[in-house]
Amino acid sequence: MVLCGGVPMFYLELLIGQYHRSGCISIWKKICPMFKGVGYSICVMALYVSFYYNTIIAWSVYYLYSSLSTSLPWADCNHEWADERCYNPLDNITHLNSTAKRDTQLPAQQFFERHVLELHKSTGLNDLGVPRWQIVICLFLVFIMLYFTLWKGVRSSGKVVWVTATFPYMVLLVLLIRGCTLPGASKGIKFYLTPDWAQITKTTVWFDAATQVFFSLGPGFGTLIALSSYNRFDNNCHRDAILTSVVNCLTSFIAGFVVFSVLGYMAVAQDKDVKDVATQGPGLLFVVYGQAMTQFGGSTVFSIIFFSMLITLGLDSSFGGLEAVITAFCDEFPNKVGKRRELFVFLFLSASFLGALVTTTQGGMYVLTLLEIYATGPAIMTVVLIEAVALSWIYGMKRLCGDVKEMLSFSPGIFWVSTWAYISPLFLLVMITMSVAFPPPLEYGDHKFVDWATSLGWCITMSSMSITPIYMLYAYCTAHGSFKQRWHQISQPQEVERRTVLNAECLQMGEFPE
Repeated sequence: MVLCGGVPMFYLELLIGQYHRSGCISIWKKICPMFKGVGYSICVMALYVSFYYNTIIAWSVYYLYSSLSTSLPWADCNHEWADERCYNPLDNITHLNSTAKRDTQLPAQQFFERHVLELHKSTGLNDLGVPRWQIVICLFLVFIMLYFTLWKGVRSSGKVVWVTATFPYMVLLVLLIRGCTLPGASKGIKFYLTPDWAQITKTTVWFDAATQVFFSLGPGFGTLIALSSYNRFDNNCHRDAILTSVVNCLTSFIAGFVVFSVLGYMAVAQDKDVKDVATQGPGLLFVVYGQAMTQFGGSTVFSIIFFSMLITLGLDSSFGGLEAVITAFCDEFPNKVGKRRELFVFLFLSASFLGALVTTTQGGMYVLTLLEIYATGPAIMTVVLIEAVALSWIYGMKRLCGDVKEMLSFSPGIFWVSTWAYISPLFLLVMITMSVAFPPPLEYGDHKFVDWATSLGWCITMSSMSITPIYMLYAYCTAHGSFKQRWHQISQPQEVERRTVLNAECLQMGEFPE
């Protein structure tokens, strides 16, 4: 996954962003104008992601606030939000003196679902209920932080990222040491490192892995193109691509030890297998890990640093996704948007905040699950596939290699050329086909989604994907001349001028490659 699609496309986006020095919309005028709709598709996907991703950050803010007490509120069942199913196997204390273990829930699960979300007051997508005012306030605070980080551009966000990117590593180290010293940690780590070969035949596993690779490395979201466009022209982005990919993969690998050491502890404490304790999605962080922290010595301190880490990680990722959209519109409309960046950021974040309100409702988790599966998934892989095909076969590999040599003084090797032109497109096409033929199940716990939920999900997917062919048709219809002349107009670069290079002394002047 990483070698066939993730790293090659990561490097490719760094290259084109740094060379053409444009955002994900205007860059296509310099590559292949008919695919300009790809940039708008990316912006729509980024908006969808902001609807649910920032709500997860808001949950972390609420948990951080709730952690500022002498004991964690989800440590026991003695609260108004707990019902008769609440049971804590770690201390054998139950709510209403119930000792029945069948159909029971951890205190952390009831705190998350019955207090934070109030999920029990919603029956599904057809009955979302009202927004949770506590989460709305936390969401508003998240967007305030996002605005004052993004409004001045990468100069301000770059300084903040020094904190948001480094702090989680310190927390991971602390949690790794604490997790590995827990009883049962070895059981969880063994489960983590032991392959389950039966899973390799399941298409959903491959699709989930591919989606995780793209979410982790970032190709297709416009972030890499936007941020690399601010690099020096001769910056060694080849080194950056390799180094960043390696660090990213190692971080994910180490984070696995942090998570599964705690899962092993929970499995031993509950007398269960690790696979019965492990859950996917937000439940892993807010329920399983949250419950485990209640048994730590100094649980309040660990909870504060853990949710502080989640907030900084979330903000760091959100900065990149939102900056991709902001840079794209500022570059595409330099007079109308570029000169009014602060106003545009305010309006864009306001729209994102209003859209995110639906995920703060009592049934917001169901909307979040729907968006998480259908807002990106096939759409993001389609975007990356178009990028690979357009750059390799329409813009031309010879021209692309010439651009790389002009910037870096060396041409890309056979590995990069073969993956861009053949391996990555084929890999992405297979993944897209699998996602359509075998879509991931739309589920949250035992909840049955309404029949029309899947149709709504595909409408969300197509709302971003359809922009690309619609723009291609628009570009063809607005071109002039015969079919051949129109094709030339919409497939050949319209601009060869690059954005003004501030570090002009680093630019080696020479003939622009054809």
